[in-house]
Amino acid sequence: MFEKVLIANRGEIALRIHRACHEMGISTVAVHSTADADAMHVRLADESVCIGPPPSNKSYLNIPAILSSATLTGADAIHPGVGFLSENARFAEMVEEHGLSFIGPSSEHIAMMGDKVQAKVAAKELGLPVVPGSEGAVTSFEEARAIAEDAGYPVLIKAAAGGGGRGMKVAKDESELENAYRMARNEAKSAFGNDEVYLEKYLQKPRHIEVQILADGKGGAVHMGERDCSLQRRHQKVLEEALSPALNAEERHRIGETARQAILKMGYHSAGTLEFLYEDGEFFFIEMNTRLQVEHPISEAITGIDLVREQIRVAAGHTLPFAQEDITFSGHAVECRINAEHPRTFAPSPGLIKEYHPPGGLGVRVDSAIFGGYKVPPHYDSLIAKLIVHGQTRNECLMRLRRALEEMVIEGIETTLPLHRELVNDPDFINGDYDIHWLEHWMGERG
Repeated sequence: MFEKVLIANRGEIALRIHRACHEMGISTVAVHSTADADAMHVRLADESVCIGPPPSNKSYLNIPAILSSATLTGADAIHPGVGFLSENARFAEMVEEHGLSFIGPSSEHIAMMGDKVQAKVAAKELGLPVVPGSEGAVTSFEEARAIAEDAGYPVLIKAAAGGGGRGMKVAKDESELENAYRMARNEAKSAFGNDEVYLEKYLQKPRHIEVQILADGKGGAVHMGERDCSLQRRHQKVLEEALSPALNAEERHRIGETARQAILKMGYHSAGTLEFLYEDGEFFFIEMNTRLQVEHPISEAITGIDLVREQIRVAAGHTLPFAQEDITFSGHAVECRINAEHPRTFAPSPGLIKEYHPPGGLGVRVDSAIFGGYKVPPHYDSLIAKLIVHGQTRNECLMRLRRALEEMVIEGIETTLPLHRELVNDPDFINGDYDIHWLEHWMGERG
C-alpha cells in the first residue's frame, strides 16, 4: 500500500481524499495556491506545498509544480480528485513516467473517453447502446444534413471535446441545421480549441441516468447502481438521487450489467461513470467520466462502499474485495449541491462566511471544506458543500432532507440553499416526475 499520497486538488474533494487516506494509514501532501493557504485541506494534510498564484493554470493545473512537489515530499502516488487534471491523459502519463502511481485509470482509457467522438465509437464496440447519429466527427454541412435526415429531427450538434453544455446546439428541422452546425463549430473552437463536432438525435424528454462502476483491471468489476442526475441547469447538475425513481428493477439490472460488461471488455481499472440518456425504456450512452464524480457519495450511501478507498487500493495493485453478488442497494439517497451563488441569478458570490452550521443526525452527511471565518475565493468553482441524505425509503429520505436543509446555515454570502429548500417541496420532484429540461422550466416559471 502507498505510504504517502499527494492530493492534486482543493476544497471538499481534497478533504474527502485526505480522510480516506488517513483512515487507511496513508500520509497526505496538500498542494495549494496562495489563495488557499488557509484552506482546510491544507490545515489537515500532513504536509503542504504552495504551487503558485490563484489562477488555476498557474497552480492546480501546473503539472511541473505538482510533480516537483510529489518528488520533493517523497509521495509515491497522486490522486487528482475531480476536475482540474483528473481527466488529463498527459498528466496521468507523466505521473507514471516520474515513477509515481496515478490513482485513476490508465492514460489510454482517459484519452479514449475524453474524446467524445472516439468514446461513442468505442461504446458501440463495447456493446453499449448509443443515440442514433454520426459514427464520428461531421466534417461538412452536407454530411450533417444527410445524417440528420437519417436520424430524424430534432438533432443535437455537440463539440467532440465539449463539456458543461458548451458547443451544443439543437436544430428542430432542416431550416435550423446550417446555422446550428456553424454555431456549434465556432463555439467549440473558441471554448476547446477544437472545432470538431458530431451529430445525434435530440431526445425530447430524457432523464440523465449514470452508472457508477469500479474495476481492478484483473477481472474484478462491479456496478454500484445508477444515479439520476436529471435536475440540471445549463447542463450543470444541481441535485442527484440514487437510485433513480424512474427505473424498475429489470431496467436497473439491465443497464447496470451492460455497464459492468463494457468495462470488463475494456480492461478498465479504477472508479468511473458511464452516463446515459433514458427515454421510454431505452438507454443511450452519452459519455464516460474516467474519474471520481462529485455525486459519488450517494452511491456510497446506498451500497456502504467507500469509493475513494477502493480507488486507492486498486491503484496500489489490489483486487476488489467483493463481487457483484455481494453488493446490495439499501434505501435511497439524495445529494444537494450547495454553491456560493445567488439562488435565482446564479451570479457567483465569493466572500467571507460569517456563520456556518452543518446539519447532522442519522443519515445526514456534509462534504465541505468551509468553516466560519472562511473566505470563499473568487478564482474557482462555486461548489462549497454537498449535503447528502440517506433514508430507508425515498419518502423517508426526502423528509430527512427537508429537515437537514432547514438546519443548514451559511451566512455572509449568497448560496443556493433557498433553491434546494423550494425544490424539495415541489410536487413534481416529490413524485419523481421530471426530466433534464424540467428544472429550467420550473425556474423560468418563478422568474
